[in-house]
Amino acid sequence: MLGLSLSSLLARLVTLVVALTTHEFAHAWSAVRLGDDTPRLQGRLTLNPLAHLDPLGSLMLLVAGFGWARPVPVNPYAVTRRTPAGMMLVSAAGPLANLLLALAAAVPFRLGMLTGWLPAWFGAFLLEFMFINLGLLFFNLIPLFPLDGEKVASYLLPAGGRDILARLRPYGPMILLGLLVLGQVARALGSSRGRIGMLRIALLVSGRRTLSEYSSHTLDDMRRPDSRLGS
Repeated sequence: MLGLSLSSLLARLVTLVVALTTHEFAHAWSAVRLGDDTPRLQGRLTLNPLAHLDPLGSLMLLVAGFGWARPVPVNPYAVTRRTPAGMMLVSAAGPLANLLLALAAAVPFRLGMLTGWLPAWFGAFLLEFMFINLGLLFFNLIPLFPLDGEKVASYLLPAGGRDILARLRPYGPMILLGLLVLGQVARALGSSRGRIGMLRIALLVSGRRTLSEYSSHTLDDMRRPDSRLGS
């Protein structure tokens, strides 16, 4: 189905249900913790995937390898009353959730659980899961509106950098769409070199040392043009 092996398809399905849901829940939870009840009132303070998943974004994730969930509504005035870093913290919570999911998937490797009673395909699945979550992490940190990285960069950059991002903000979606159409972002995350580079990060997180410890059929999936990932 969709030219993917079973493990790759399962990884995308789990990403759809777990990674995107957890990503948006992290935004909602952090906003509520910072004093903004908007996510709670909008029914977004939940791990129910139906509250977060966007139908088109979900379909795109399965078919094209990049997708999105429904953004969590946040009142910037409410969260910045608690701390000037409010919007940065709320924005960073989503990518951080993907990082934590990738680290959680690395635990069986670190504990040596895949050398005995767990099947080999499960290890390939976990590495694919880490690969996808790391892809979501890095993609969302691109400093372009409406991605999370834009708000993180706006807080961290000096005034001159914030002014540049503010001027680019109205054109952010068009720039991002143009990059996707031209294949620049997809090539960076989806080319053989880009995927193998991301895989090396996943291997480092999992405690593996070489690509030879990763199953050959999953490496073949990552070299396929149709196995790109973004967010």
